[in-house]
Amino acid sequence: MLASKTAQAALCAITGMALLGFIDNFVKLMAQDIGLWQFHFARSLIILTIIGAFSFALGWTVRPKNFGAVAFRSFFSASAMIFYFGAVAALPIAQVGAGLFTAPIFVLIISAAFYGVAIGPWRIIAVGLGFLGVLLLLRPDAGSFNTTSLIPIFAGLLYGYGAVCTRMYCAEESTITMVTGFFGVLGLWGAGGLIWFAVSGMPTDPIQDGFFATGWQPWTQNAVFWTVAQAVISVIGLGLITRAYLLADASHVAVFEYSFLISAGFWSYILWDELPDAIGLIGIALIVAAGAVIILRTREPA
Repeated sequence: MLASKTAQAALCAITGMALLGFIDNFVKLMAQDIGLWQFHFARSLIILTIIGAFSFALGWTVRPKNFGAVAFRSFFSASAMIFYFGAVAALPIAQVGAGLFTAPIFVLIISAAFYGVAIGPWRIIAVGLGFLGVLLLLRPDAGSFNTTSLIPIFAGLLYGYGAVCTRMYCAEESTITMVTGFFGVLGLWGAGGLIWFAVSGMPTDPIQDGFFATGWQPWTQNAVFWTVAQAVISVIGLGLITRAYLLADASHVAVFEYSFLISAGFWSYILWDELPDAIGLIGIALIVAAGAVIILRTREPA
């Protein structure tokens, strides 16, 4: 029975990540018509409406036990997604995903540096391998390097601290509460960005100014379709991943989340003919290996 549940969890996690890896490839299409802030504001409204409908129908409780802790955790996790989606519009998604999945490395460093968590030699080696992978992926001495390449790593840092907050401050909260808080803060980020551009009076255009620097734009059929698709598929994907964590040990499930990189990279190649070069792929492999070792060894005392 345990093996069966583990297999089900693996299938749920891989399927959920495959859906997210697929749909995130289309952010660059949406970025031709609207900006990052409009996308997050609208997508969050759609997702929160879906959550609200299911909560009403099924009797779910979304109210947090500790509002401050959930808000604190949601701020870091949602902020990570601001940078992640901003980078997806400008960089190959396999590279952006690898940057985001440096999160376990940052979780370990933050836990050891600020919370006194003991770490053993295997996880120290894994951190070294992970940062070697980051260097191979970014190649800061290469002529093609630009500061945009650092955005996914910063997203990984924020997402990692959000994970630490989840473990340290939100252990008693329900999954639906955490998801609601996450998308609530994302929606506030989106609203804040739209208000800033509206107040500043700056004329913005998604083609000229980019995904980050674009305020409210008229909705196009393309933008509506991909925003709704993002919202619906994200809810399904996150639901499958949540189900996976309910079926099996978190350390097992977390390893399967790296299948996102395979899905994202596959569809990026099929749809846009984008693929990191050989050195970049080695860097991604090292980041995946480091994250897997850290996650699996976390079950041990050190």
